[in-house]
Amino acid sequence: MSYLLGVLIVLLGLLISIGLHEIGHLLPAKKFGVRVPQYMVGFGPTVWSTTRGETEYGFKLIPLGGYVRLVGMYPPGDPRRANKKGRLAEFVQSARDASSEEILPGEEHRAFYNLSVPKKLLIMFGGPFMNLVIAFVMLCVLYAGFGQMTPTTTLANVSQCVLAIDAPADATCTDADPKSPAAEAGLQPGDTITSWAGTTVSTWEELTGLIQQTGGQSVEVTFERDGKTQTTTATPVVADRPVYNEDGSQKLDAQGNPATSPVGFMGMGSRTELEPQPISEVPGVMGEQLAGTAKIITSLPSRLVDVAQAAFGGEERDPESVVGIVGIGRFAGELASTEGFDSPKFVAANLISLVASLNIALFAFNMIPLPPLDGGHIASALYEGARRKVAHARGKGYAGPADTARLLPLTYTVFILLTGMGVLLIYADIVNPIKLFG
Repeated sequence: MSYLLGVLIVLLGLLISIGLHEIGHLLPAKKFGVRVPQYMVGFGPTVWSTTRGETEYGFKLIPLGGYVRLVGMYPPGDPRRANKKGRLAEFVQSARDASSEEILPGEEHRAFYNLSVPKKLLIMFGGPFMNLVIAFVMLCVLYAGFGQMTPTTTLANVSQCVLAIDAPADATCTDADPKSPAAEAGLQPGDTITSWAGTTVSTWEELTGLIQQTGGQSVEVTFERDGKTQTTTATPVVADRPVYNEDGSQKLDAQGNPATSPVGFMGMGSRTELEPQPISEVPGVMGEQLAGTAKIITSLPSRLVDVAQAAFGGEERDPESVVGIVGIGRFAGELASTEGFDSPKFVAANLISLVASLNIALFAFNMIPLPPLDGGHIASALYEGARRKVAHARGKGYAGPADTARLLPLTYTVFILLTGMGVLLIYADIVNPIKLFG
């Protein structure tokens, strides 16, 4: 039940995000006088709709996107091209004709192509901008209302021994292994360390820094247990621990071997808890997520090749692989039902984080400068603006709107590629899924 509830909540969040994205296009379009015959969430057959004024609002069967239909998207074009022969030219001209037929007599001024470049940019950027707003609001709620998963000075576990650095991950303690300093000191899970070697600590980062500096030294440790303050003596052992680069990979020494560094080691782990953070942290988090998403987009072709090999060739799926709507639903279900993360507070925080990340991804993906994505329309408007400035500088007067109908072959090619990508990801997420836990 928790799994299904998580899936439904994220699906609802995605639908609302899509709907608000389209409202980001709808409102400025109406503000600037463009006639909007349709506002739809989803694709395919219409499930429900109602007409208010001159606009039909509704939902369609396949909830994988949405659209706002604006009258006059394509200008009539150069009359000299109207008689151009060939199937491609006829196809483009038919799109121009269909666009012109939607314009009611006397409402030529309401056609999208007659807008100024700044107005076109505001309409087309309105959708992606709405996704940024949604992500910002949700991250503010997440960070200020729920908090960020942060390691605390409360212990989650205490190792009973010190294992060798090259011990396997599933190794267990034996009688031959030395007892861990934390166990020797009598520390237990649930203890909250408040002072180390006379220095008050309030964060896990402060505590681990002091432990690493005091390897081999006997120090006084103050901690709270069951509401009472207690004191013990601990002697961190000096152990060689791996040294990592900023990207998480292990550093190598001059001989190419894994680099290690001698540090103090106690053998205890931190309990992570949700701790409220200032809203000022949100812009930085959004910037990091946008940069990460952009990096994924730039490497999307190679990532899709890896997905195809995993889906059809039986190769292991990269945990960092891209996922589709099925994979997102699986993540939501796991976040809502996995033991240890299934309290209402943790579930809510995890699902809010997931929907916020989806909105950041929707913004970044829609800004790709290819039609039919919003970035493609933005690029066309910028080209039109540059074209007009060049014409004005050359004394040629008004250059007219850009003939965006000529981009229709590219538009349909990109649409087919995006559809194929979506089908591939759905198939891969079913036959070779990525799991968040185990």
